[in-house]
Amino acid sequence: QVQLVESGGGLVQPGGSLRLSCAASGSIFSISTMGWYRQAPGKQRELVASITNGGSTNYADSVKGRFTISRDNAKNTVYLQMNSLKPGDTAVYYCNAYGLGYRGNFGSWGQGTQVTVSS
Repeated sequence: QVQLVESGGGLVQPGGSLRLSCAASGSIFSISTMGWYRQAPGKQRELVASITNGGSTNYADSVKGRFTISRDNAKNTVYLQMNSLKPGDTAVYYCNAYGLGYRGNFGSWGQGTQVTVSS
């Protein structure tokens, strides 16, 4: 079983920055893709950014140029640096990871961390 634990959410003013972290632990052989999703009240969960184990990245159009995803493969950890935050970025942010564990392929989600952008 693979667990994901997120940290780094909070309240920030518009234009501010936050850095989210997500560490994977458990019976892991390798992690192929890690990503961040978000869900605002009354809306569907959406992809924010993802990164492969080779470093290829993908971003939602709404965050391009403002958010940066990175990962430390040795630590099974993914980060999301969020700059120039807007009130529209307010949501619960979830970490996601797909890979190979001791019991086969896995897909896991974190518990979510709240990000609130407000003055």
